[in-house]
Amino acid sequence: MLRACMLDFGGSWDKYLYLIEFAYNNSFQATIGMAPYEALYGKACRSPVNWDEVGERVLLGPDLVQATNSAIQKIRGSIQVAQSRQKSYADVRRRELEFVVGERVFLRVAPVKGIFAIWEEGQAQRKKYIHDPSHVLDPEPLQLDESLCYEEIPVRILARETKLLRNRTIHLVKVLWRNHQVEEATWEREDDIKAR
Repeated sequence: MLRACMLDFGGSWDKYLYLIEFAYNNSFQATIGMAPYEALYGKACRSPVNWDEVGERVLLGPDLVQATNSAIQKIRGSIQVAQSRQKSYADVRRRELEFVVGERVFLRVAPVKGIFAIWEEGQAQRKKYIHDPSHVLDPEPLQLDESLCYEEIPVRILARETKLLRNRTIHLVKVLWRNHQVEEATWEREDDIKAR
């Protein structure tokens, strides 16, 4: 926003910074449906132009008031131009995706990713399993704590690194934990891992 207004003021943006802030805080924001000032304080902002009461002596000259109002209008125009420019950039990349039933698409939903077929709406992706008494399933016994927690057990060290902090050297290792993906590996102190 500051960059958008800088050209209009010929590089002397620091003199108008308070007006830029004022214009931004009192401009309507479509996402929240009101101006940020109104969202924060619950009422519309009284601009410095409207602070004078009826019958009160005007301390500010009409030229200063007019210059302030014109600067605010110029800033609002610059903000509107910047918003429309950013919207046009976003609209170029935005497109409506349409798929045909039976078409294969790449679907990435963490932690599962792969190629899946498009199904008709309301159709189950997997067939329902009908139990056959001749099928014998021997599930592995589960080992659960009383607290229903499991212990993090290191499986493999993926990388090593040495950090120098002031006058100390810290040896770090990137550890792959059981029940976790490779992307979820964490950096731990080598001493802590050896102690396990």
